Amino acid sequence: MNRSGILFLISAPSGGGKSTLLKLLSEKPDFTYSVSCTTRAPRPGEEDGRDYHFLSVAEFERRIAAGEFIEHAQVHGNFYGTLRRPILDSMDSGLDVMMDVDIQGAARIRADADARLQAALVDIFLMPPSLAEVRRRLLKRGTETPGQLEVRLRNAETEMAQWKNYRYTILSGTPMQDFENFRAIMQAERMRSSRMLVTF
Repeated sequence: MNRSGILFLISAPSGGGKSTLLKLLSEKPDFTYSVSCTTRAPRPGEEDGRDYHFLSVAEFERRIAAGEFIEHAQVHGNFYGTLRRPILDSMDSGLDVMMDVDIQGAARIRADADARLQAALVDIFLMPPSLAEVRRRLLKRGTETPGQLEVRLRNAETEMAQWKNYRYTILSGTPMQDFENFRAIMQAERMRSSRMLVTF
């Protein structure tokens, strides 16, 4: 029995454990990653088509005007967005798609009028145990200046307040607990009767 593809959308604040979770999931992927577009310059080691689709501002704006993005935003002077067609094509082929988006991108996708997208959407929020734990994780990471750390903590507090808008919320524990909880959601969603394409 075949089934339709699922759009797994994951959001978490900085220090929420999302990067670690996605790394664990990527070790045995049974899904395809959604590759975002951006107008920012590639960083060392990044590859076009693998990490991002790197576009000029003019090309990005042309695609906005053509309605090609499922969601897009301007962050720190650069555009970021997710193309609609590759997601729908993957799902039409029965493949599951994994998207890593912030709370604004998640809200835009939830508001999208495409019925296929809404039927496929499974949005999951990875909730850190506390703001103090977010601070501890960010300090351990050591990549932010004190000013950047305070901005990220304010943003994290705002993002954490949005958990009720998601179908599922995972209270972050150890990396393996987060992984097992996420995989349990994936397995349950894959067995939903409404996703089955009956062929007998």
